[in-house]
Parts: sequence; structure tokens; C-alpha cells
Amino acid sequence: MFEDKYSFTQDQNRRFAKMNLTRLVFTNSRFEGVNTTLPQTQTIIDGLGVDGVPIDDINVIVQLKRAWQYIINEDRPVSLRVMKNINSVVAKIDSLAPGELRNGSGFVATLRGDFVPPDVDEQAEEKYLKELLENKGKSATEKSIELMYHLMRNQIFWDGNKRTATLIANKYMIDNGA
Repeated sequence: MFEDKYSFTQDQNRRFAKMNLTRLVFTNSRFEGVNTTLPQTQTIIDGLGVDGVPIDDINVIVQLKRAWQYIINEDRPVSLRVMKNINSVVAKIDSLAPGELRNGSGFVATLRGDFVPPDVDEQAEEKYLKELLENKGKSATEKSIELMYHLMRNQIFWDGNKRTATLIANKYMIDNGA
């Protein structure tokens, strides 16, 4: 359904991500409602503060930068363990249990009203991931999109699910040359 548009080596993908780190962080931060400009994002990534930018927004940018650095440098393939590691970085400040799967109920506010995600079953998540990634009939791009949607929809972590989902999807595409 979704073919891979590009065919790069893992090293080429990593180099591209490193060269575009600020743009990647800037784009990811928009999902969290961060309204910095690209130059402000660069200044924050460089370790400086920016007048008028709330500390919560600065923290989101800093943690996204660290998570992008993690996925760029992580040699292990996508797994639930790697997802937990990414979540522990992006949700470090937001969550009471960063990197841990959600073990209770909650709700997610959406435009259509509150959504109650299903309970998280670690074994079911492992099985889903294994089956998805071993599916030979799907491109790396399609697998990444499905994984990202699955993580966003099922809210398997206490916080940082959108950030974790976009980062793990990008890691899979980087690892697979897409």
C-alpha cells in the first residue's frame, strides 16, 4: 500500500537525521503544541534559553533532542525495550513512570470526546510488534505508519505516546533505509 520512496543505507539515514536534527525536533515539538520558531528551537538545542518560551516547552524540545540522538545512535533494532527507552527520554519530565507501560486506565481527550484506550498487555504488544515487523508483504514505510498509529491509538505509556510513536516509526525507517 505504501511503498518506500527512498533507499538509503542506515549510515546515510543517520547522517541525514544528524544534519536535520533541529528541523526534526521542531516538527516533533509541534505535535505537543510547542510554538517556537525554527531559530528559537536551534537556540534551545544549543543549550541556551529563549525569552518568552515557557520552561515546559523548552523541556519538550530538550527531551526530543535527546530522544532523536538516542534513535540516531541506537544500533539495536526496534523492540518494546527500545520503545520503553525512547519513552523514558521523552516523558522524563511529564510522566510519573517514564519508560513504563501503562498499567491502569485513563482517558485521552480528542476532538470527538474522551477516548478510553484498552488496557495494556505486554505480551500482546510483543506479539503485535513481532508479527508486524516480520510481515514480508509490507514496506518499511507501511510498517512504520502502522506502528506509529498503533502506539498513538493504544496509549501504551502513561505519557509521551505521540512523541514515542513518531520517534520509533522514524527509527524503524532509519534502520531500514526508508
